[in-house]
Amino acid sequence: METMAARPVPDHVPPHMIGAFNLFDAPGMTPTPHGDPQAAAAVVHDGPPIFYSPGNTRDGRGTWVITRAKDQRRVLQDPETFSSHRAIFASALGEDWPMIPLELDPPEHGKFRSLLNPLLSPKRVMALETAVRERAVFLIDRIAAAGTSCDVMTDFAFPFAVNIFLRFLGLSDDRLDEFVGWANDLLHGDNRQRPAAARTIIAFIDDLAAQRRKAPVDDFMSFLVQSKVDDRLLNDMEIRGTGVLLFVAGLDTVAAAIGFDLNYLARHPQDQELLRREPSRIVLAAEEMLRAYPTVQMIRVATKDIDFEGAPIRKGDYVSCATMIANRDPEEFPEPNRIDLGREDNRHTAFAYGPHRCLGSHLARREIVVGLEEWLKRIPTFRIKEGTAPITYGGHVFGIENLILDWS
Repeated sequence: METMAARPVPDHVPPHMIGAFNLFDAPGMTPTPHGDPQAAAAVVHDGPPIFYSPGNTRDGRGTWVITRAKDQRRVLQDPETFSSHRAIFASALGEDWPMIPLELDPPEHGKFRSLLNPLLSPKRVMALETAVRERAVFLIDRIAAAGTSCDVMTDFAFPFAVNIFLRFLGLSDDRLDEFVGWANDLLHGDNRQRPAAARTIIAFIDDLAAQRRKAPVDDFMSFLVQSKVDDRLLNDMEIRGTGVLLFVAGLDTVAAAIGFDLNYLARHPQDQELLRREPSRIVLAAEEMLRAYPTVQMIRVATKDIDFEGAPIRKGDYVSCATMIANRDPEEFPEPNRIDLGREDNRHTAFAYGPHRCLGSHLARREIVVGLEEWLKRIPTFRIKEGTAPITYGGHVFGIENLILDWS
């Protein structure tokens, strides 16, 4: 998880507004045994509502950090002032094209969003549910048959999330390990691995698009190459930008959420027992764990100079709306650092907010709930295996690895 050295702080940032905290190397953010990076991020609520954080991106750029959930909502709902076009993926290659629709601003954003919405609608997700559950059952039964402990991320969370994603793309499972490797290199690799992974993923998406143009089947990529926006077929860059987003978003975030959830339940046997006894509570519990353990930092780019809550934000400045900070806001959530699996009325922003709210949130929620239901049904009371320590980390996407569970 290599990041570049922090760049100099711009002259327009008042020295008293510079904070020492960032999501990459503040305490609790670097790979830490038994860590809790979301709780570590919550310490910012003891400070000002907005501050400038040097080195708060993978390439060492600073960002303004918005700590209050209501201020984050203002930013995320105002795409005219705070643009989404950052070319996060393309910039790893020194290029500048958007992941679609995530990095498009209105009105273009709306056209692609309308095109893709039906593919991930609640109705479509219900149709996928049987396949999602079958996959969870297959993987968990295999784990149970193999012994009394496992590495949850490699044996369950990743193969589960990636399989659903492959099914959605219309691809078979035989390249699963390869795709997980690409995703890991891209999201958590060093400055050599990331561009290599990005090129590999682009080549794969471009090649798949070319195949489906020649011989369409009933899958996502065939839908994309046959789709129209403004009465014209999508161009190669638009197909690539959409395919890449789906690839990146579908792989890491759901797997990480399942990992953080099982890590929590392994450490809190009374909550684990409650969900075993009353599985109907799992849906509500999953929402509370999404609130407490979200994984994504959203960054916007100021399109003009603006004074925001006393901060002199200038055109081109990066503005960070980290879900893990908003979701621990004491003004929004009573006792925000207490995990309350019965918490009602949970207005968390784990799936972002505003026009860019996560397109795949319905599918992600079902995957998490089904994964937990089947795990608790099939695996006896589990804990962190003695002598092992899960490693957690912050960054652009928070994660957990080496999560060895034991039920001997």
